[in-house]
Amino acid sequence: MKLRLVVEHDTEAGRWSAVFPELPGCASAGDTEEEAIRNANEALELWFEPSPEPLPVGAKVVEVALP
Repeated sequence: MKLRLVVEHDTEAGRWSAVFPELPGCASAGDTEEEAIRNANEALELWFEPSPEPLPVGAKVVEVALP
């Protein structure tokens, strides 16, 4: 699976932003372009971690993989 990462420089803030458009809330930033990309990869890993929310009684958990 490939995802788009949009990396932009904010001249006002003097920082770089990195956003995965297809994953709401999955974004990061950094002082350099490289740092923003590195931080975005960490954000991506965290975005896909299972939620700590308790599951309803009787719920079934199924693992899925993306090709």
